[in-house]
Amino acid sequence: MNFDQIDFAFVADLPTQAVRRKKRGTRAGKLATTASPPVAPVQGDTAVASHFQGVAPEPEVMANLLDGHPDYRVLRRLKPCLEWPVAAAGQVLCRVVLLDTETTGLDPLGDKIIELALLRVDVDTASGLPVGPVEVYDGLEDPGIPIPLEIERITGISSAMVQGQRLDEARIAQMMEGVDLVLAHNAAFDRPFVEARLGGFGHKAWACSLADIQWKAQGRSSAKLESLALEMGYFYDAHRAEMDCHALLAVLACPLPKSPGTGLAHLLQTATQPSYRLQATMAPFEAKDLLKRRGYRWNVEQKVWTTRLEGESGLLAESEWLRANVYDGRAATLQLEKLDALTRYSSRSGTWVQHTL
Repeated sequence: MNFDQIDFAFVADLPTQAVRRKKRGTRAGKLATTASPPVAPVQGDTAVASHFQGVAPEPEVMANLLDGHPDYRVLRRLKPCLEWPVAAAGQVLCRVVLLDTETTGLDPLGDKIIELALLRVDVDTASGLPVGPVEVYDGLEDPGIPIPLEIERITGISSAMVQGQRLDEARIAQMMEGVDLVLAHNAAFDRPFVEARLGGFGHKAWACSLADIQWKAQGRSSAKLESLALEMGYFYDAHRAEMDCHALLAVLACPLPKSPGTGLAHLLQTATQPSYRLQATMAPFEAKDLLKRRGYRWNVEQKVWTTRLEGESGLLAESEWLRANVYDGRAATLQLEKLDALTRYSSRSGTWVQHTL
């Protein structure tokens, strides 16, 4: 190596930075004084900062300014709405209850309810909007067994909190008087638990805001209730039954992104239509990949591909697809379970019939 070519020089004009001497102190003191590196302002930040010169701004003023900036998105804590605009003369109303449960586990045959919340509100069938007051019930119940630690971590409900507690059955019965439709986000989970504990719910029509609205087709990234609320700009304390109900009402009272009407309007309409559980009986083995891509699920016990269909139009369209793509134009007799809102999402069976393609 030719060391003669190496040259070191100092350029006097370069900016220099004063050296800051470290102060001795405790570890806690060092952690307390640690700061994040400064962030260079982006276009528009100067205007935002100048708006607040020497003034302590109101949070909502700050939020609105940030919301108008292309580099920020503001989330607001969801505030339950307990009073909607009063019904106008001539409006046709449907009375609904939004329901959520917290339980000791996932099995309605062995696990128990530890919290039940209900919101009762009238809905204008034309606009799909809530009207008038929202009636609320939220109750805890001692399941008679220790609450698993995992459930306590998720819900914040401990065995001590529910000790000696019991659901107010008289109050719940009063809340359910005149109710036309029960709504839950994952009714297939909540309905069997509630019917096992309170038999009167078995005589009510149900709809599911998780399964009865195709959220991904609406442009939502997830059908989880927390995610739906976040996409609307709200956060809340999830996994407590009452707040989950308030969040669900807020989500369903908004217009759907890609369909006419609100989520409530869609569910009211869905509840009037039958749904079907279709079994592709004797489907050829070579059609299995095609059926799987179509959304069919393999029933291991019955050894048959099954799918769920909405309404008569859904059944007609699926029959034509099966005839053309699976059964190669041949006649076939399939098993079909017809479900209505009284049996849908319950542990009870619907009406089984033979369906000929």
